[in-house]
Amino acid sequence: MAKKRPQTKAKQPQLKDGEIPVVGAREPCPCGSGRRYKACHGRAAAHAVTELVQRPFEGLPREGDWVALRELVPAATVELKLKESLPEGVPSVTLATVLPMAWPALRRDDGSVLIGLQNDTASGDISRDLADTLQRALTAQPGTPIQGRRAPADGPRLQELLDPEGAFEPVVHSGFEFWVPDAEHSTPEVAASLERANAAAIPTVKLSGVDAAYWCETPDKNHLRWVMPYPEEQLLDALARLHAAGRSNLGEGTRLVGSFRAHGLTVPVWDLPTGVTADDVEKPAAEFAERLATALAADTPLTPDERRARGGLTNRQVTLS
Repeated sequence: MAKKRPQTKAKQPQLKDGEIPVVGAREPCPCGSGRRYKACHGRAAAHAVTELVQRPFEGLPREGDWVALRELVPAATVELKLKESLPEGVPSVTLATVLPMAWPALRRDDGSVLIGLQNDTASGDISRDLADTLQRALTAQPGTPIQGRRAPADGPRLQELLDPEGAFEPVVHSGFEFWVPDAEHSTPEVAASLERANAAAIPTVKLSGVDAAYWCETPDKNHLRWVMPYPEEQLLDALARLHAAGRSNLGEGTRLVGSFRAHGLTVPVWDLPTGVTADDVEKPAAEFAERLATALAADTPLTPDERRARGGLTNRQVTLS
C-alpha cells in the first residue's frame, strides 16, 4: 500500500485587529490563533466596554454642568450643536436630564431628538453610550423611543460628535412639561410618568454669576452644590485653608458641610438657611470664588488647624459615581 502522506492544516490568514469581527464568546477567534474568542480578541473588547472612564465628560464644553445635570439637577434641558450638520428632518437635538419612562432617547413626531442623561449605561463610558444613543436617535423613525444597549467598543464618544465650540447653556425647569408639546393629549403612561416626576422634583436654580453652581430647596434647609473643575487634592487643600480661617461660608447662617465626588470632579456643598434664595447667594458665591482662587494659588504646607479642617472635609465626602 502506498504510504499515507501526513495531513497538514492550511495556515489561516492572520487578520489585523481592526479587521477582526465580533463572534460568539465560545467560538474560535477569527484571528486564527486557535483560541476561543473570549480568551483572545474578545477579552480586549470586553475590557474596553467595561473599563470605567473616571471623567466621561472631560473635553466637553462646561464639564461641570454635564456632571451637575447627570447627578444633581432634576429637570433641565440643553440644546446641543453637532460637529456635522443635522440630518434632513431633524430640526434639533436636545439633552434632557431624564425622559419619560426612563427612555435613553426619543425621536419626537416632529423629528426632533431628545437625549436622556440620567440613565443607567451598559458600559463604563457614559460618553460612548450617549454617543451611540444619539446616533441611533438621529436615524430613528419619528415618534420612536430609543432603547438602551451596550455601545460598540470602537464607537465614537460625545467628544467626537459635538461641536467643541458650541454653547452649552442649561435651562433649568420647575417640572417635566418639556417632555411633550401638548401634555393634555399625552398617553396615559406618559402622563402618569410626568405626574410622578413632577412630584419628586426638588426646586433647583442655576446661579448666573459662577459656573456650575446650583441652589436647591428641601423641606428642612436649602443647599448650594457647586461642581468645581480643579484637581481634588488641590481643591481640598484650598477649602481647608478657607475653612480654618473661617472664610468658607457664603454668608450668615451658611456652612460648608462637605462634598460629593462625581465623574472625576469634586462638588462642595453648603447648607443654607431656609430663607436664603438663589438670588441671595449670587454675590456671596462670586466673592467666595475670588477667595478660593487665592487659596488655590497658595503652595505653603497646611498648618495643623488647616490639616484638621481638611480631615473633616475629607470625612464628609460622598461618592456619587
